[in-house]
Amino acid sequence: MSKPLHILITAGPTHEPIDAVRYLANRSSGKLGVALAAASQAAGHVTTLLLGPVAVEPPVGVALHRFESTSDLAALLDGHFPACDVLIMAAAVADYRLARPTAGKLPRSEGTLRLEFEPTPDLVAACAARRRPEQRIIGFALEEPGVLCKRAGEKLRSKGLAAMVANPLETMGAAGIQATVLTADGHVIEPANGAAMSKVEFSRWLIHWITPGG
Repeated sequence: MSKPLHILITAGPTHEPIDAVRYLANRSSGKLGVALAAASQAAGHVTTLLLGPVAVEPPVGVALHRFESTSDLAALLDGHFPACDVLIMAAAVADYRLARPTAGKLPRSEGTLRLEFEPTPDLVAACAARRRPEQRIIGFALEEPGVLCKRAGEKLRSKGLAAMVANPLETMGAAGIQATVLTADGHVIEPANGAAMSKVEFSRWLIHWITPGG
C-alpha cells in the first residue's frame, strides 16, 4: 500500500437538547461509521473516529472522541479536520435543533406544547469551505428512493464534496446497505453491481476505493 492516509470519520446521531431530560434525535445506529473506522484501521490508515451517542462498541485502538449535539461535533471537527487527508461524514447530523432549549424540565400540561426549531449549521459544507486542495470529503445522503440520486447529486455539487454516498431511507438502523456513490467528476458507482452489501463489506470497499491505487 502507498503511504497511509489520515482518515477522519464521523458516526452516529446527534442529540439536540429540548430541556434538561429530553432531546431530539434520529434512528442512526452508528454501525456504518464504526465499520468504516474498523476497515480504515485494518487497512493501515491513521484513523480518528468522532462517535455520537450510540450503543455500538468502537474499534479497539482507533483514536476516539465522543459527541452528543451538533455543536459538540462542530467543535471536534474544528480541532481534527485540519490534520486529516480524508473526511468521511457518516454521522446523521440533525437538520434542526430547538431555538431556545429549556434549562430545567418542561412541565406536563393539558394544553398543546409548541416548540420553535432552527436549522443546525451545515457541518460538511463548512469543512468543504475551508479544506486544503488535497483534502477529500465524502458525504452521505439519506433520501427517499425515487429522488435519491437527484438530491444526493444536488448536495454533492452545492457542498463542494469529492463524493457523496447515496442511501435509501431503509439503510438507517439496518444491517445492510445498498449504496450508490456519486463523484464530483460525474461518475456513478454501484458497489457489488447495485446489490445489497453488509455494512462491513461496504466499509471495506469504500476504504479501498479512497486509497490511492485502490
